[in-house]
Amino acid sequence: MNVQHWGLLDFNTAWDKQRELARAVEQGEPDTLVLCEHPDVITLGRATKNGAVIASIAELTASGVSVVDIDRGGEATIHNPGQLVGYPIMNLQRTKPDLHWFLRTVEQCIIDALREFDVEGGRVDGRTGVWIENDRKICAIGFHCRSWITTHGFALNVCNNLDLFNAIIPCGITDKGVTSLQNECSTPPSMVDVEDKITMAFRRYFE
Repeated sequence: MNVQHWGLLDFNTAWDKQRELARAVEQGEPDTLVLCEHPDVITLGRATKNGAVIASIAELTASGVSVVDIDRGGEATIHNPGQLVGYPIMNLQRTKPDLHWFLRTVEQCIIDALREFDVEGGRVDGRTGVWIENDRKICAIGFHCRSWITTHGFALNVCNNLDLFNAIIPCGITDKGVTSLQNECSTPPSMVDVEDKITMAFRRYFE
């Protein structure tokens, strides 16, 4: 599995690059895990309901926050600097052509990585992503899959500004909050350390 580090990259540019990678993987290139960050953006998945964006478009535009409709599953979420975004561009026919298995394995990768920083993540029945104590979401997950090639992925809050989540109903959930590694760790890790632990977990489960 290849790993690519894209740094801080505009969301739409990254989406174009994902599609290029997906075509290459479909044609036989190795699976690739992309790690990056994005400037402030709200992305709306296929299941997004009316009213998911609370702030007005005028307010968001004035604050430099873009809103993008995309083809992944799930609802509205936030990407902003300090959040580690991971795009596993993978051909599941090489591992296991089962989206449920893939989703749960990605969740497990995140849970394992968090444990390296003495943070105990877990799952909430009926909801995707990784949670702290069942009431604070630390990692959102949503995929698109075509011909068993996956795009999009996970968004792990490391040291990002969580105030931006007030502009939306995150993942359509009104009864739980969001958190970050910065909030959960006595000594917050660096982004490089988080990337290393995530990479180790993905190699363990997918190679």
